[in-house]
Amino acid sequence: MVRSPAEASRAAECTAMPDLSLLPALDALLTEASVVRAARRIGLSPSAMSRTLDRLRAATGDPLLVRAGRGLVLTPRAEALRDRVQRVTHDAVSLLRPVDGTLDLGSLTRTFTIRANDGFVEVAGARLVAAAKEAAPGVRLHFRAKLDKQARPLRDGTVDLEIGVLGESGPEIRVQALFRDRFVGVARRHHPLFEGPITPQRYAACEHVVASRRGVRSGPVDEALAGLGLTREVIVVVPGFAAALALAAGSDLVALLPRSFAVARAAAGLTPPVAMFALPLSVAGITVSQMWHPRLDADAGHRWLRGLVLETMSLWSKTGGP
Repeated sequence: MVRSPAEASRAAECTAMPDLSLLPALDALLTEASVVRAARRIGLSPSAMSRTLDRLRAATGDPLLVRAGRGLVLTPRAEALRDRVQRVTHDAVSLLRPVDGTLDLGSLTRTFTIRANDGFVEVAGARLVAAAKEAAPGVRLHFRAKLDKQARPLRDGTVDLEIGVLGESGPEIRVQALFRDRFVGVARRHHPLFEGPITPQRYAACEHVVASRRGVRSGPVDEALAGLGLTREVIVVVPGFAAALALAAGSDLVALLPRSFAVARAAAGLTPPVAMFALPLSVAGITVSQMWHPRLDADAGHRWLRGLVLETMSLWSKTGGP
């Protein structure tokens, strides 16, 4: 069969066209830096993902992932490609997703991953799960621990929504305030601190327990004390508010907690024998927000989720929130 020059040119282009179906696997491999985790992420077996990695190495002319001890690390080429591959992959998914903004909640089957700390899950988790189940029975919520404030999980799509205090987020991340909160002090009910007026001096003289995921010992309270020429002694640092509350209940340590957490614990009957008190200091409150990547702005399911979170927290704030 004799081909015309135009047909021959098109055939050559098709032959040279890379297999674009490899993009999701490449995205998963560069994000996870693990064949097993990447396979789990896109629903392949580890052996199938290993074969796909071989194809990607041949296509890119680069090893992409190389052995380092018992794990794998990205090559310099893979590091340079990672963010570009994420953007291209997510753009392709968005391009092929229907643009119809209508949403049938009754038939919606989807899992949303929400990154939040334990305090928020205790405060609002049950309300949010109940509201989601009532509106969309096929929706599942997966809460993921919030170990830092980096934007990468939102960018790479491993997290759909983040809830917490705005930190070192990327400039493109969308932010919507949910509620204002403030810190309160907590101590066991018969703590010597309650034997007289709670002044800055008497508060600072106590021994303290601080909750910090990153092990940070000081914060706004210490800055307020320093403005009065005072310092406090932090005896213990724990990773979460529940642990700080338990230590305060069983010792003479004084804990610092968000009021929303303390109120939610009390309402659920989970509060140990402690008493809550207003701080004798001027300490700024905090704003708890929900954050997401702009590629999900127009996603009908994600818009519904954001609206549900906002409505749930607004109702909670009006009926007993902080």
